[in-house]
Amino acid sequence: MDWRDQGFVLSTRKHGETSVILEVFTPEHGRHAGIVRGGVSRKMTPILQPGGQLDLSWRARLEDHIGSFTVEPVRSRATVLGDRLALTGLNAVTALLAFCLPEREPHPDFYHRSEQLLDLLGQNDLWPLAYLRWEMALLEEVGFGFDLSACAVKGTNQHLNYISPKSGRAVSAEGAGEWADRLLPLPQVMLGKGDSPDAEIAQAFQTTGYFLSEKLAPELGRRPLPNARGRFVDLFTARMTRP
Repeated sequence: MDWRDQGFVLSTRKHGETSVILEVFTPEHGRHAGIVRGGVSRKMTPILQPGGQLDLSWRARLEDHIGSFTVEPVRSRATVLGDRLALTGLNAVTALLAFCLPEREPHPDFYHRSEQLLDLLGQNDLWPLAYLRWEMALLEEVGFGFDLSACAVKGTNQHLNYISPKSGRAVSAEGAGEWADRLLPLPQVMLGKGDSPDAEIAQAFQTTGYFLSEKLAPELGRRPLPNARGRFVDLFTARMTRP
């Protein structure tokens, strides 16, 4: 059994004395793992950093075996190492992909969207909004997407201020009524409206975070969410409030 594809590194962990188990995200083979012989060497370690783009060849005796990778570098994203927000964001992306996506299930469109997001790393004026939209798309990809087209109660598309924590559907101020304090905020940035201020993006992270931790994670049987996601949100919020 063998295939060739391109993808980016999600994680590595040591395997034996000289090898690593490499986990990658590829367009045609999804989240996939394999052994890289000599992966702890000085030559290979810089290549196998999270976010690094690789040309991959995988081979195994049987399809359900872990198999082994041979890799060639395509593109490094090591330039983000000097930018704390970018590095924390990169770690959030790779950790969430490893946490949320089923193994060996292709998601080609979402792969390309994730690749485009990583290409924006370091552009800190653009990246948080792009990351928010990516997180919303991730929830959609795994079956927990939002329906923000109209109020779930009134059917109108005006004054949509809330999201139902049960259904993920939008709710208007009028439709919320006395239940408003039990609903999640729906900032305009999630509707693609307004100037996308940082305060709205931070508020939107609370809503997407709820669906990741309280809806998706229990379905996967894995809790809590990766700490990397919380570190990114906390750092973004702290930088936003810094004078």
